[in-house]
Amino acid sequence: MSRAEQTASIYEQGLERSGANFAPLTPISFLRRAAAVYPEKTAIIHGDGRTSYAEMWARACRLASALRGRGIGRGDTVAIMSPNTPAMLEAHYGVPMAGAVLNSLNIRLDAATIAFILEHGEAKALITDRAFSPVIEAALGRLETPPLVIDVDDPLAEGGELIGELDYEALLAEGEPESDPGAESAEPAEEWQSISLLYTSGTTGNPKGCVYSHRGAYLNAFGNMITFGLGRDSVYLWTLPMFHCDGWTFTWGVTAACATHVCLRNVEPAAIYRLIAEHGVSHMCGAPVVLTLLANAPEAAKVAFPQTVEIATGGAAPPSAVIEAMEAQGFRVTHLYGLTETYGPSAVCAWQADWDQLGVQERSAKVARQGVRYLTLEQVSVADPETGAEVPWDAETLGEMVIQGNTVMKGYLKNPSATAAAFRDGRFWSGDLAVRHPDGYIEVKDRSKDVIISGGENISSLEVEEALYRHPKVLEAAVVARPDETWGETPCAFVTLREGETAGAEDIMAFCRERMARYKAPRTVVFGPLPKTSTGKIQKFVLRERAKSLEP
Repeated sequence: MSRAEQTASIYEQGLERSGANFAPLTPISFLRRAAAVYPEKTAIIHGDGRTSYAEMWARACRLASALRGRGIGRGDTVAIMSPNTPAMLEAHYGVPMAGAVLNSLNIRLDAATIAFILEHGEAKALITDRAFSPVIEAALGRLETPPLVIDVDDPLAEGGELIGELDYEALLAEGEPESDPGAESAEPAEEWQSISLLYTSGTTGNPKGCVYSHRGAYLNAFGNMITFGLGRDSVYLWTLPMFHCDGWTFTWGVTAACATHVCLRNVEPAAIYRLIAEHGVSHMCGAPVVLTLLANAPEAAKVAFPQTVEIATGGAAPPSAVIEAMEAQGFRVTHLYGLTETYGPSAVCAWQADWDQLGVQERSAKVARQGVRYLTLEQVSVADPETGAEVPWDAETLGEMVIQGNTVMKGYLKNPSATAAAFRDGRFWSGDLAVRHPDGYIEVKDRSKDVIISGGENISSLEVEEALYRHPKVLEAAVVARPDETWGETPCAFVTLREGETAGAEDIMAFCRERMARYKAPRTVVFGPLPKTSTGKIQKFVLRERAKSLEP
């Protein structure tokens, strides 16, 4: 043994891990601490309702206890279909406290996709808001063995029916509240234990299930708290869907700060402005479409407020005119970058002091970049897809964004080939093509995967094409993103009809809407021959340019 090895070995003698010096990282601890330190502080505002941190803790404990009482525990999946409600927040704590894995469902999905997710994720229970009973009932009808269905009868919900075996409040009544917020029963067995399952459409017809760990959720939530400047006095408005990467892990990050969650079922400008003024909202997040809605809201919908509201956005950068309008109305915009595979935000366009002196156009160009890595992430860089080497920082050389660290997913559920394809050379390959500027900031230029991001939602072009090819009059089809001022991008279908057939754009769009979620269906249909390479491959880059040049 070398002297170096002998020296190092003394630090492995009598210094073992124990309960005194190690505990698994878990975001459950954030709620336990908030309830212990600020038991009477308002944790959740929902309409006229108020929930303190002590009450939130007790309800999460009841949920965990009730689930365990029904035989649901470690390794089991509990799905939830809900907008931004207290029940959705409670599930982010109560389900993992039971040892189970939370599967938040995208409330915009169609019945067939929901059925696939419930079956693929092997959900043992489904908590569902009554507003979504029609699509949930249709999804359950496709399953041979439906899960236990629990209704959330939210007083602010409109429409829908109770279709479950029991309602959420009755389930909580089966559980026991833990009076001691320091109780250890909520701890995971170890921090690599899975905490949640989120499905992303990716580039294939069937969605892939990204699996998060307690450790990753804890760290990314902590990263959000630091990056976004959340503190005890912060008030966070839920304009971002909580089903999006577990609310980009702000479901846990806001609680870590002991801040207040303000729930909002539907994104509507007048309600947002009213809640900002009424509750002193300091922070919020949303896709660029939310910023566009707020910037272009009618004057009658706007309410003045004295504070500056920090608003973080992801996906395509908002236009400079939108940023200028937001600033004029009291918002400060932060651009984040991330994927479902990275717990949401993994990079931030960190503000530099000298940008304050720039005009709005120049500032917008800076803000449009995806930026630099989160404090809680090890690496975000741009690499040559062939060699793996980092590209020059010249703002011109194109490469693929690669990410490495504790806030990258565990992998895709029951899909080892997709996991292996995404994890190469010890890094996660994002599929996003980017350049790196001389100051180290990264800017995404294109996506190597044919994913359309519409209103913050990923849409698989292949899934839409598959539906188009089922149309009896369609011979060939290709789908690309068309720029849209409201949604960022919308699906644009280029279609070649069979010889002798005729069809209108509305006929094609209606056909797709009947077979998938409405937001996935094409908003534009262009008829004619498709450009191809000499080997017969459709040239999508040509179609993208055509889509960009279409008249509004």
